[in-house]
Amino acid sequence: MKLSIVVPVYNVAEYLPKCVDSLLAQELADCEILLVDDGSTDGKSGALCDGYAAAHPEVILVLH
Repeated sequence: MKLSIVVPVYNVAEYLPKCVDSLLAQELADCEILLVDDGSTDGKSGALCDGYAAAHPEVILVLH
């Protein structure tokens, strides 16, 4: 069974790297991280999500 970790993202560019880096550091087998960008207006959160997904495509999925 795959563990899905859902992270809601809305104007959290300041906190997102600490959150995602912490999740990536976990030693969980067979898990995925879903970053759900719900229309952020800060101009940074969505781009950060896309950057993490590009760097870790096997683990991170972004939904805009």
